[in-house]
Amino acid sequence: MTSRKRAQGVALVTGASRKAGIGAAIARSLARDWDAVFITYYRPYDHESGLVYSPNPDDPQELLAELRGLGCQAEGLEVDLSDPTAPARLFETVEHTLGPVQVLVNNATYSMQGGIDALTAEQLDRTYAVNLRGMALMCVEFVRRYRKALGEHTDAAGTTSTFGRIVNLTSGQSLGPMPGELAYVATKGAVEAFTLSLSAEVASLGITVNAVDPGVTDTGWISPDLKARWESQAPLGRLGMPDDAARLIRFLASAEAGWVTGQVIHSHGGFLV
Repeated sequence: MTSRKRAQGVALVTGASRKAGIGAAIARSLARDWDAVFITYYRPYDHESGLVYSPNPDDPQELLAELRGLGCQAEGLEVDLSDPTAPARLFETVEHTLGPVQVLVNNATYSMQGGIDALTAEQLDRTYAVNLRGMALMCVEFVRRYRKALGEHTDAAGTTSTFGRIVNLTSGQSLGPMPGELAYVATKGAVEAFTLSLSAEVASLGITVNAVDPGVTDTGWISPDLKARWESQAPLGRLGMPDDAARLIRFLASAEAGWVTGQVIHSHGGFLV
């Protein structure tokens, strides 16, 4: 347990199915600053993706135990964000169990290999449903409920001490091509555009909206040969780790980051694939 003073509020992190993943690292990092963290996970996607790691179905519950061990309240829910009704139900659950959400990190993603010859309407729709529509509807719920809570925390002089933070994960589509994942890059490019315009729309509410592109991050999906080749090309001699992204997002979620909004931050350690 830690005696560090924590911010009063709930941080909601989507896509924390694997303890070795970026979502789990973000949740751990925010657990050091916030008094409550809620995670979502969707284990069927880990199996469907067919990556080199073997997903552990117990990871979400073990992660929650870790977060509680850091001294914060922690709860989670398995949810399929491709369901357009999921965001509203999710926020209801979070508010009922922990309280209003003050920090939203849209980390959940859907990505399947598919170049132009393999691209289908089904793949486009499934990718869009999570990466763009799901992310956008999560933001809708956050802003709607935050606006209501803001009215309850504003004094007679019209001042408030509360703030809101949205951080969306992207993958650097504006920096260069990513052949072989066309559905994914189309939706993630849209995330960057959405982030910029949403930031301007909600700034007057005290909400900042930013996107983080963590670059190539070693979460267990990179083969040894590919890892060695990329490390030899990396200016810092290594690839990104989940904690690298988590530290940046921890700052963006803090009160100190109130002047940073509408940004797409490419945190690559100087390395572009």
